[in-house]
Amino acid sequence: MGEPQRDKLKVEARKCVIVSVIDPLSDQDRDKAFDEMEGLITTAGSEVVGTLMQVRNKPDSATYIGKGKVLELKELIGATGADLIAFDAHLSPSQGKHLEEATKTQVVDRSEIILDIFATHARSHESKLQVELAQLLYLRPRLTRMWTHLERITGGIGSGKGPGEKQLETDRRLLDRRISELKRRLSEVIDRRERQVASRNRHMTVSLVGYTNAGKSTLMNALTGADVYIADKLFATLDTRTRKWNLPNYGSVLLSDTVGFIRNLPHHLVASFKSTLAEARHADLLLHVVDSSHPEAVKQIETVSQVLEEIGVDSDDPILVLNKVDAVEDRAKLDVLRARFPNSVTVSARDKIGFDKLQDAVSERIADGFLDARVTASAGNGKVFAYLSEHAEVMNTEYEDSSVVYQCRIPRRFAYGLTQAGADVMSLDGTPLTLVDEPDEW
Repeated sequence: MGEPQRDKLKVEARKCVIVSVIDPLSDQDRDKAFDEMEGLITTAGSEVVGTLMQVRNKPDSATYIGKGKVLELKELIGATGADLIAFDAHLSPSQGKHLEEATKTQVVDRSEIILDIFATHARSHESKLQVELAQLLYLRPRLTRMWTHLERITGGIGSGKGPGEKQLETDRRLLDRRISELKRRLSEVIDRRERQVASRNRHMTVSLVGYTNAGKSTLMNALTGADVYIADKLFATLDTRTRKWNLPNYGSVLLSDTVGFIRNLPHHLVASFKSTLAEARHADLLLHVVDSSHPEAVKQIETVSQVLEEIGVDSDDPILVLNKVDAVEDRAKLDVLRARFPNSVTVSARDKIGFDKLQDAVSERIADGFLDARVTASAGNGKVFAYLSEHAEVMNTEYEDSSVVYQCRIPRRFAYGLTQAGADVMSLDGTPLTLVDEPDEW
C-alpha cells in the first residue's frame, strides 16, 4: 500500500483564515491576538486573508467554535476565497473532522503549522528524525479523518471490513513500525549527544535559550564571529550550534545556540527535541534571550521558563538578556522590564550594544563555579593526573620528593572527585578547602 499520506501537514502557498477563541477572563491583548499566528502562517509560506475571533468560556466540544461562528466562518471563506482554516489552538481529531465537514475547507491547528515549519527548516539528520517522529505521533490518531473518502465503501472479503477500514489498519501498522524505528534511532542519537556534551567538561559551557525570534543566533554571531544562519522569521534555528567565545578577564567558554520556544509548543515536538535541548540541560550557565521590543515580552519569558522546567532545567538561574533595545520605541516599557527583572542585562545584538556588561556578568557568574586550587598527590598516583587532565586546567606542576603539586583551575562540581582519587586539595594560599559531593551536577 506504500507509506501513509502526510500531505495534510503541508501549509504552503495557501490563502488562510485564522480562527482564535479567547477566554473572557484572559488578560490577552485582543488587538494582538492574531500577531503570532500570522507570523507562523507567513513563515509556513501562506497568506493570511482573514481573521475570526470568538470570546467564550470554553471551546465547543464538537467544533471548537459555536454554531453561529461556524456559519460566520463559512461566509468569511466565501468572501476571501480562502482554501485553508488555521486554528490558534490544538484541535482534537473529531473537532477537525467536524469543522472540515461543515466548511468544506481544509482545517489545520497550531500544532500542524508548527510541525510543518519545523519540517521545512530541518537540515541535519538529527532534526529531520525528530520532526518526522513528532509528525507521525501527531498524525496517528487523525488517520480516520484522512481517509473519510473511503468511509462509505462497505463490503470486503473475510473480515467484512471495507477498503477504508483495511487502509486504516495498513496505515496504522506502517506508522507504528516507523515510529518504533525512529524512537530507536533517536535513542541512539540522544545517547551520543549526552556523551558529546558531557565530554566538554574541561570547558565551561554557556547556552542561549529564549522565545523564537528573540535574536539568539544574531547574538551568537556577534559574540563569537560565527556564521550561524539568521533570519527574521520564527524557528530559523532548529539545530544546535556550538562555538568558542573568548571572555575578557576570563578565557574561552563554549557558547551554544538552541531551538527557540513558543507558547503551546506541541508536546510531541518537545519530547522529540530533547536531545537537541541537552545543551541547555547540561550547560553551566544559561543566557535567556528576550526580545525586549515585543509587546508580550513578559509572557514570552514565562513560556520559556515553563518549557525549561518541563525538560528538567532550573529556570530561576539564567542571566536574563533583554535584546533588541534598538527596536524599543517606548523607553518607558524597557524601564518597566528592567525594574521587574533587576538582574537582567540590556543589549542590542544587531548594533553590538551592551556587550561589555554582558561579558562581565557572564565572567562573574562562571568564576563563581570554579576553584583555583593547589592539588597534592603522590608521584605514582595516575588517577589524580588523569582526573585533572579530564576536568581541570593545570597552570603549573611542581615535584617535591615523592609528591606532585598541581596548580589548577577546576569546576567546583568536580573538585570533590580529587579527594576520592587520593589527593589533598587546598586553596593557592594553603588554606584547606571544604568540598562536598554534588552527584546531581556530574
